[in-house]
Amino acid sequence: MSEKRPGRRDQPPAPAPLSPLIDAHTHLDACGATDAASVTAIVDRAAAVGVQAVVTIADDLESARWVTEAAEADERVYAAVALHPTRTDALTEEAKTLIERLAGHPRVVAVGETGLDLYWPGKLDGCAEPATQRDAFAWHIELAKRTGKPLMIHNREADAQILDVLAAEGAPDTVIFHCFSSGPEMARECVDQGWLLSLSGTVSFKNARALQEAAKLIPVGQMLVETDAPFLTPHPYRGAPNEPYCLPYTVRALAEIIGKPAEVIAIETTAAAQRAYGLASC
Repeated sequence: MSEKRPGRRDQPPAPAPLSPLIDAHTHLDACGATDAASVTAIVDRAAAVGVQAVVTIADDLESARWVTEAAEADERVYAAVALHPTRTDALTEEAKTLIERLAGHPRVVAVGETGLDLYWPGKLDGCAEPATQRDAFAWHIELAKRTGKPLMIHNREADAQILDVLAAEGAPDTVIFHCFSSGPEMARECVDQGWLLSLSGTVSFKNARALQEAAKLIPVGQMLVETDAPFLTPHPYRGAPNEPYCLPYTVRALAEIIGKPAEVIAIETTAAAQRAYGLASC
């Protein structure tokens, strides 16, 4: 997740439908949803182009409560709860108790987003330092193992450090690297470990050559697709507000990159998301 909203431009037009799709990582609250009606409106727009379910992600305590309520409000919405790495200064014992309680909710399908962000410390006021992030990451790993739910990782400029923590703590059964943005070497390591890599609009960016090469290495069953909305809107709408309905743009860009029909990618990534999150068939 980015730490600021995208620039204000007109929202992209609706793409041609592509189905079935699951948005494996989005932020409905940051997209402007405030209540059940606005959640449903966003998900209705996504459903109209083939996105049949979304996983909305928390990044702080208020958001953790909100995403759980959003998942209760619409059967097409699921949730993940954690403290974003940059906000882990707030991981008090009271916060741990709340996150653990919410993680046990049946509509919460992952622990995340957690991990390490080594880009923002020193640049963003109030950003948790790396040592604090590491301790919080370890706690979230343990929570994912105790709840039996997937671990959803945020990794920014921290490939080696993420791998070190997972090795030291022992990875849960299911690990998802959200918005995978690393190169082929990291992709090979993750694939060898059996982890899932979720691709966002960044894979469509013209300067994302290393990521595009990495995408070609992800086998069937280990690839997910996401929007990370309202951030990372795919080309050619980069900089405009993103929303789950934009997911077909990313999948069609990915199809050109890896040389596989978009319809096949849609089916394969949907099946992978259903397995990873324990979702009913769309």
